[in-house]
Amino acid sequence: MKLGFLLFMLIPVLGHAYVSWRVWQLLPLPVWARVCVVVLMFMAMASLFVSFMVSERWSLGATEALYETGTTWLEVMLYLVLAFLLLDILRLCHVIPTSVLRNNWWTAGGLTLLLIGLFVYGNIQYNNKVRVELDLPSTKITTPMKVVMMSDLHLGFHNRRAEFSRWVDLINKEKPDLILIAGDIIDMSAHPLVVENVAEEFHRLKAPVYACLGNHEYISGDKKAQKFYADAGIHLLRDSVATIGEIELAGRDDRTNRHRKSLATLLKDADRGKFVITLDHQPYHLDEVANENVDFQLSGHTHRGQIWPISWVTDAMYEVSFGSYKKGKTRFYVSSGIGIWGGKYRIGTQSEYIVATIRPAK
Repeated sequence: MKLGFLLFMLIPVLGHAYVSWRVWQLLPLPVWARVCVVVLMFMAMASLFVSFMVSERWSLGATEALYETGTTWLEVMLYLVLAFLLLDILRLCHVIPTSVLRNNWWTAGGLTLLLIGLFVYGNIQYNNKVRVELDLPSTKITTPMKVVMMSDLHLGFHNRRAEFSRWVDLINKEKPDLILIAGDIIDMSAHPLVVENVAEEFHRLKAPVYACLGNHEYISGDKKAQKFYADAGIHLLRDSVATIGEIELAGRDDRTNRHRKSLATLLKDADRGKFVITLDHQPYHLDEVANENVDFQLSGHTHRGQIWPISWVTDAMYEVSFGSYKKGKTRFYVSSGIGIWGGKYRIGTQSEYIVATIRPAK
């Protein structure tokens, strides 16, 4: 486990070193100016780690600035690594001359404009919350129910109360009968939610809210997360089942808890004559869900990678990393999330909320 973590941390360090070296060679500037650029790049990289260390001691604004700078640099660095690797391959294949990568304002200017355009687009994509409609007909239902579903709000230092307030307005416009959240309401720490009294915003929602835990609730502190859920009036389903009209709703504890109940145990006493929904933050072991003949499962966690080409990685990792899916009699929806971890950019993915109609089958 420790070796895997060290390797995971080594990747961005190596990427940063490679980008710094290439930027040093590329910029046609005096040595002192190139030193300044490389130092600024290092400070951007370090700001993310500093934000974790000072998160509960500095002001929310200062911590947010550090957090946004650090996470944005990680994403910028990813695209710089890809760009420089491509240019290096073309150079080695003698498609372009070495001069393209050395003391060249044209290449430096082109990369800068490309990154600015890409990340402006990514920020616009993030702020555009996509409304996804889902139709769930069932013979178990006699009265239609409108349900707004979400995952991965990641409220904290970067998704602050003012932003969440806009999401609340979007949800209330739907006039839902029920709101379901598939985990990761909290980002890295419950501290900024307490300081800004974000729980008060949840009380503006005009429908009951049910949710399960995600892995980030464990990162932020399990007990603090549960207290926030209680203060916000969220019905937390942690390996428990609630009956809501014609719906039997089962919320699983996150798989971070290796001792969580099996789905079979959780549903042992559930009324299978009702429409059975499970909330499970991480979309693993879909066979288990299908074998239990669950009617519908909502998951999140993947963000579908947030930005391309990480979306290719999540697509390879999960049986389904985004969208609707059917296995046996069970329908699944894996949401890419309404919020985000890290920089507020969506490139090749979307921020979304789901408006589902559970209705009688014809």
